[in-house]
Amino acid sequence: DSLPPAHYKETMNTILVWIQQSETKLSMPQVAIAEYETMEQRLRELKALQSSLQEQQKGLNYLNTTVEDLSRKAPAEVSQRYRSEVEVILGRWKKLSAQLVERCQKLEERMTKLQRFQNDTKTLKKWMAEVDVFLKEEWPALGDSEALEKQLEQC
Repeated sequence: DSLPPAHYKETMNTILVWIQQSETKLSMPQVAIAEYETMEQRLRELKALQSSLQEQQKGLNYLNTTVEDLSRKAPAEVSQRYRSEVEVILGRWKKLSAQLVERCQKLEERMTKLQRFQNDTKTLKKWMAEVDVFLKEEWPALGDSEALEKQLEQC
């Protein structure tokens, strides 16, 4: 009566494996990325990991409820052992969840900055091309004061 059901151990193992795999994915070194498409792909991966985290939430809730039920039935040392086991998992879960949120936010911010930078660069290149065309135009004749005034205004 004081032992958890078989489903408890299965769920525990499933969640532990999932947490381990997710922690491994998040522990990959972050590199500076200057390609928007690569950043989008990474963001999709992180969002998929967040969705997966939410799917695993049911299992975590089941572990919590089962341990609470065990605490009422089992001797103190047995229930404390299971409670400690779940607390470790909860700690890792919360840390993983926080890391995911933080990484998504940072990546979204960097994507916005990169997009803005690319737009500014495009605008600057366009302006430089226009200036280049202007500088390569023929100079008006010295006696043509109207053309000289027009060019002065353009400058």
